[in-house]
Order: sequence, then structure tokens, then C-alpha cells
Amino acid sequence: MSPDRSQTVYAASAADLALGALDALRGVEGTALVAAHVERADDPKAALAAIRVVGADAFAPHLLGDAVLHPEDVAAVSQSFAVFPPPVSTPGPPPSGPVEPWIAAWRDWATAALVARLAGTEGDGLLAPQPSGAPVLTDHAEGAARGADTGGPDSSRPDVAASAAATSDTSDTDWQRWSVRMGQLSPLAVPALDSPVHAAARAAPLALARGATRAVLRRDFPTATHITRWLALLHADGVRLPLDPVPLVEHLRLHGGGPRLALDVAIARRLLGMESP
Repeated sequence: MSPDRSQTVYAASAADLALGALDALRGVEGTALVAAHVERADDPKAALAAIRVVGADAFAPHLLGDAVLHPEDVAAVSQSFAVFPPPVSTPGPPPSGPVEPWIAAWRDWATAALVARLAGTEGDGLLAPQPSGAPVLTDHAEGAARGADTGGPDSSRPDVAASAAATSDTSDTDWQRWSVRMGQLSPLAVPALDSPVHAAARAAPLALARGATRAVLRRDFPTATHITRWLALLHADGVRLPLDPVPLVEHLRLHGGGPRLALDVAIARRLLGMESP
């Protein structure tokens, strides 16, 4: 199979898995969703790759809906990590290391951590280790706005204080690039996970709102949808936002974009309480 043909097959399989997860989130799909995706696939290897591509989002029905994680699902995830093993050592965060492997490592960790939590096997070790670092925001206007709005970083919240310290001490990214990078990490934006990436999101709601708005104005709806996932999660956590995420999510829902973006929007709607299990 040619590389182009292989990529097409893998993308189609990922879209099929996302569609199955979307149906399950709406109460349509049957049990053992992930395992069934592999079992019925014409190309099982592509189906296993799809698990890694869709990642933690494949388990939104279990986390935000009524779906039950079956042992067959856990076995399918384990098989996907065996066939496509992550690097032995986690990549360093940018700028000390390349961005794409680091993003992939975070997404793998999210999948592994969420499956372990749902399966109750967190004490047995994860299929993928947690990388170090988080996207660093160096736009001082964001820090000033946050301080004016809240009276400064909340020193009682270690995650916020640490992120604020990183913002003042490190030169890395402005809010435009930072928000895009956070969007690339949108599968982490679920309530069952916590990490330095989540701390970075909690510390900078204004930058996320600016990034989502900018992406909408540029008609870059995939990026807008990914960033909005974080805004929905922050809203669910009770973080005060500079915009109402509900009309933003409704606007993005009207623009479609395929099963994976539809799943993103459905997850955001569920986090915002716009849909019930």
C-alpha cells in the first residue's frame, strides 16, 4: 500500500471511530465500542491506529455518558499501544524538543490515563508516561488582564501560581501560538484528567477566549473548536470566562466539519450542560 493510500485508510478509520463515539455519546451505539471498531474493520491495523488518533475522545461516551468500558475495549487500547509503541523516553517540551512528538506524547498519556481511570487500573502503571512541561504563555497583556480581573494570580492555587511563574520567567510563545498549541491538546480537555497542561489552561482563560475568537474570525473552525473545548472545561470547573461559550459552541456546531469535529462539539456541549446523558 502506498503512503498516500495508507494515510487515507487511517484517516477514514479514525473518522469511523469518532462517528461511533459520537453515536455512543448520544446513546445510539452498542457496547464495547472501541473493540467493535477493530473487530469489524477491513484493516485491523488501521483501526488500531485510529484508537491512537482519536485518543481520549473515543472514551467520551464512558466519561460523559452512560457507556460502560468493557475489558475488550481495554484490550483493544493495549493492542494499539503494542502495535504502535510510544517512544521509550518522553520527548522534551518545546523549545528544547520538537513540538509534534511532544503533542503526541501528551495525547497518548491522556488516552492511557483515562482508560486506566475508567478501568480502575491506575495503580498498575500506564501504557504511556506523562510528558513534562506545558505550553508556556508569555504574552504579558494576558497576565496583566488576568491580574486586573482577579487581583493577581491566586497564590492559594499551586497550579496557577506555578503557571504564572513560568509565564514571567520563560520566553516561549505569544497568545496566538499558545492558544493553537492548546487546541492541539484538546483531547486532554475532559474533567477526569489533570496535568500541567490543565493548569496552564486554568491560568489563562483570556488567551483561550482570544484564540478561539481569532480562529472563528479567520474561519478556521477546526482550531476554534479545539480551543473551545478548553473553554467548555473551564466553564464546567467554575472558572470565570471573558465570553459566554454557549453561543460560541452553537455557532461552531452549525459549521460541521466531519465526525471528529462533531465529536469535539458534542463533548463541549455536554461539558456546558447543553446536552444531558
